[in-house]
Amino acid sequence: MQLSFNVLEFTMVAFTLLLVADCHPHNGRRLTETPIVRLDIQTRQVTMSNGIVNVTLSIPYGLVTNISYGGINNLLATQNVDKNRGYWDIFWYRTMSKRARKKFLGNNFDVIMENENQAEISFKSTWNTSQSDELPLNSDIRFVMLRDTPGFYTYSIVERLEGWPLVYIENLRVVFKLQQDMFHYMAISDERQRIMPMPVDRETGKVLDYKEAVLLTDPTNPNLKGEVDDKYFYANDNKDDRVHGWVSTTNPPVGFWMVIPSDEFRTGGPYKQDLTSHVGPTVLSIFVSRHYAGEDHVIKFQQGEPWKKVIGPVFLYLNSNSSAINNPALLWDDAKRRMNQEVASWPYDFPVSKDYIKSNQRGIVRGQLLVNDSTTLVPASNGYIGLAPPGDVGSWQIENKGYQFWTKVDASGNFTIENVIFGTYNLYATISGIIGDYKHTYDVQVTSGCSIELGSLVYNPPRNGATLWEIGVPDRTAAEFFVPTPPPRFNVHVYQKNSESIFRQYGLWEQYSVLYPENDLVYNVGTSNYSKDWFFAHVTRNIGNKTYEATTWKIIFNLELVDYASNYTLQMALAAAHRAELQGK
Repeated sequence: MQLSFNVLEFTMVAFTLLLVADCHPHNGRRLTETPIVRLDIQTRQVTMSNGIVNVTLSIPYGLVTNISYGGINNLLATQNVDKNRGYWDIFWYRTMSKRARKKFLGNNFDVIMENENQAEISFKSTWNTSQSDELPLNSDIRFVMLRDTPGFYTYSIVERLEGWPLVYIENLRVVFKLQQDMFHYMAISDERQRIMPMPVDRETGKVLDYKEAVLLTDPTNPNLKGEVDDKYFYANDNKDDRVHGWVSTTNPPVGFWMVIPSDEFRTGGPYKQDLTSHVGPTVLSIFVSRHYAGEDHVIKFQQGEPWKKVIGPVFLYLNSNSSAINNPALLWDDAKRRMNQEVASWPYDFPVSKDYIKSNQRGIVRGQLLVNDSTTLVPASNGYIGLAPPGDVGSWQIENKGYQFWTKVDASGNFTIENVIFGTYNLYATISGIIGDYKHTYDVQVTSGCSIELGSLVYNPPRNGATLWEIGVPDRTAAEFFVPTPPPRFNVHVYQKNSESIFRQYGLWEQYSVLYPENDLVYNVGTSNYSKDWFFAHVTRNIGNKTYEATTWKIIFNLELVDYASNYTLQMALAAAHRAELQGK
């Protein structure tokens, strides 16, 4: 029997901000022995300080213009104008022809709290109906500094009132741009850490098939010549993005880290990918975006639709260690330790806004998830299970207005989802190696302080009979398939390990046409090996002159006995698709 696919293009890839002054900050000191928190309010700026770090913001806009630390006057990009150093911004539109980017600029500055242990300040912007061409959204951008804490936090409260006009939001983030002559080493994960190109290297390089990808033809660091720089190389799943940032080449070196202690305020669930840090040097925390998801992740507010959400806090962390001059990974290790402290402290107890829900107003949901494996019940071990706003099976992947709360199932199938904001949710799960998505039959109503025991739950994967064959693993990645080496005209940066970066190289898709210049992929069940014989992405073939043709892959398998009275079902788990059409015959 032969099974064919005709595919035009298909990818099978099955704030609080914190700054830390020192890797060991307290040194046994009591809080009363440390400098107090101070606010210095001038006509056009306010400076928050705690004896470790000073942070200056413009009044009334709330733009971060200066971060001084460890004798360094400003870690931010002084070559940029004040309004292009540290800020929150948003990309929005009402019609696609009028897409706009807007920085959140306050029109009212207020001191929310000021004492020797804590300061919280607010930069608020309010929309009214006379501003018909402006973004119909209220924003309250907050900054918090704590005593003896090497850094500061930031969060936002965004709101639409009932009756306001239609608007679409496609990106919402916080951005910091650093001194380019200081910060050269970037760390995204234990694996992806490296010396990065300079901005000028992109300017002198050659733009490739899309503007983000630039071939470095004459870089300031000759070791990088022939590499491709692309910010998408450094994307991460939400579940894996807890800390990232840069290390300076000063003596002693300084680390500048974005710490994201929770995913509850980000959209798309644990497997949503987004940008982290990239050449600039730029540090991001993205809360809403269409990256890797397209139109499904645009927040679409209809005419009159109200909404309110607290985003963050996230934490920007500064650290320093003289020993890191030859080993910048030391500062990464310390940043991970601080990140774990922040995660353990979530939800924070210090934000003053009544809209930020504290731990005593949240609930806990426990249970056990089992999988019906046709013959027995087995634990849904290492699956992700979470609460998200009510919807269809799998709708959590494109949900973008509410909060989501996810955790990993243990080896016995047990799970505990802590710190859930009160509200009505559906319980969803996705399990590596098991096709389909789980959704609990009933809504879960979480109230303040509640503890809900759901007992043992059973997921019945879609199955119409015995499995005849299977290619790959339904785990939302294409890691198990064949990933080619990039085109030889590009130099590839080699990490100590390459499991995260191997499929993030530029030009991999070109290699299908090299491997299959005329005839398409044929996979023989029983003799082919998907790690060698199944290309990781189903793409078009380049036939020259910027012309591409659809490709048809074939799966050949034998059935000793065909039951013509029965139906045979093909199930597919797709990791991603972009401008693609799948046809079977």
